[in-house]
Amino acid sequence: MPYVAIVLLLLVVVIVVRAIRIVPQSRALVVERLGRFHTEMYAGLHLIVPFIDRIASQVDLREQVTSFPPQPVITADNVVVSIDSVIYYQVTDPRSATYEIANYISAIEQLTVTTLRNVIGSLDLEQTLTSRDDINSRLRGVLDEATGRWGIRVNRVELKAIDPPPSIQQAMEQQLRAERDKRAAILTAEGVRQSQILQAEGEKQSEILRAEGFAQARVLEAEGESRAIQQVFEAIHRGDADPKLLAYKYLEMLPELSKGQGSKVWVVPTELTAALSAISTGFTGEEK
Repeated sequence: MPYVAIVLLLLVVVIVVRAIRIVPQSRALVVERLGRFHTEMYAGLHLIVPFIDRIASQVDLREQVTSFPPQPVITADNVVVSIDSVIYYQVTDPRSATYEIANYISAIEQLTVTTLRNVIGSLDLEQTLTSRDDINSRLRGVLDEATGRWGIRVNRVELKAIDPPPSIQQAMEQQLRAERDKRAAILTAEGVRQSQILQAEGEKQSEILRAEGFAQARVLEAEGESRAIQQVFEAIHRGDADPKLLAYKYLEMLPELSKGQGSKVWVVPTELTAALSAISTGFTGEEK
């Protein structure tokens, strides 16, 4: 009898342990009863019927990230590129993910490869390298539509790398280098041209200012000489000098007048003729 009680107690413990199921957060259990789908159990404490109910699968409901190995794809201009893709997906229906597809990871990978070939096959190499957002959107639309009946939602599709063949990469690098050299040469030539223009403008302004300064200097010099002569004439006239002295002063000023660069026209007053006549009379001793 004690052995029977122990066996019954152990059996009860095993039944209780098998009947209690604790489901973690963001997980789901798919339960079968006698081989057929029975229910889905989400986070919390649950009870099942031992030896009748069976856990068919435990599904992770969190968003998953799967990276697929690089795939060779041919573009519209017959260039083979290697594309490395990443899929962000989430299981929304544990029942469909368990019964509608045997291995949804492998199915998503194969669907991604075939969709990539269809999309890239309609684009040339340049469009493939510059249209990642468009390719991602088209891939996501096709994958989301196909995986919807599997209880899976594709949130994002990203192309990690698009690698052309080494020969194409070298040609592209040479083209980019040539474009950079061309832009640098254009910028250098433009800088030289602007520098020459500015230098010519500066020299022009300098010559203009130099000519204006020289002209103003000559004008001021002529005005100064004119004022000096006028002051001398006025001083002589105020002193009431006799004709001989006046003639002498006029003759004395003639060399000074000839030195001035601004003296183009000489004004000979009437007194100078009279004075010269007086000097001539003085030397000859004749009177008119």
